[in-house]
Amino acid sequence: MAENHGLLSLRFAYDSEVARTRLHVLEQRQPLKVVRAFELPGGAALIHLHNLSGGVLAGDKLSLEVAVDANARAQITSTGATRIYKSRAEAHPAELMARIEVRENALLEYLPDPLIPFSHAKCSQNTAVHLSDGAGLFWWETLAPGREARGEVFLYDMLQLGFELRVAGVPIVNERGSLNPVLRPLTSSARFGPYRYLSTFYICRAGMAETTWLDLEKQLAVLAIQATSPVIIWGLTRLPAHGLVVRALSQNGRDITRGLMAFWRVAKQALYGQEALVPRKIY
Repeated sequence: MAENHGLLSLRFAYDSEVARTRLHVLEQRQPLKVVRAFELPGGAALIHLHNLSGGVLAGDKLSLEVAVDANARAQITSTGATRIYKSRAEAHPAELMARIEVRENALLEYLPDPLIPFSHAKCSQNTAVHLSDGAGLFWWETLAPGREARGEVFLYDMLQLGFELRVAGVPIVNERGSLNPVLRPLTSSARFGPYRYLSTFYICRAGMAETTWLDLEKQLAVLAIQATSPVIIWGLTRLPAHGLVVRALSQNGRDITRGLMAFWRVAKQALYGQEALVPRKIY
């Protein structure tokens, strides 16, 4: 099957005359596609990312480029889980790349469904996010163990994950990880142990007062303790500046979804004084 070199380049611009954010599709190459934007209360724009292939194939190179202009508000979700299909032994890994810029006093909420690597899948994912002064970010990602209903748990060959965050040009986060569960079992007590799902949630807003972060950290720490159970562990860490990161290890995806929503609601209210609006799904 032919490899896909897909590109989706988007710009969200604030229209002051109508006090709402408008979507501009600069370029889209299959299999990536956006159909339309939906207006949210308060003037934000919601879009759904489509992959017309139904998943990510071996050798695919899929790029997402997003610019959120000053004062704009954008929410991005997926229409379903991102499936990384089985790769032939000789095939190149799939590559997923995202380049994100959130400009002055803008906000991006990136809230996709989980990433599901199939048996013998190989994929590299690299994300770079740049925030300007006053810009905000709610960004979560969840990694599933595979197709559990088919008994595929940690049977993928390789998954490389990279995430970089800069605020006003200053590096805040630079994470790199490689999971090779066939060679190095993730069920080891030094890795996932009894857990199967991994989730990370970045909560950022450039330029907020230190007292705001201290108060939010306390609120989310209490929530993390309350949400932790024998089947899920939640943790919270302060970033060097401008934000927090919440992480979870869970035995199922359901508890992760509920927890992410709870942390998002508290953080959105604390940083913006607004309600977190769960994205409407379309199929």
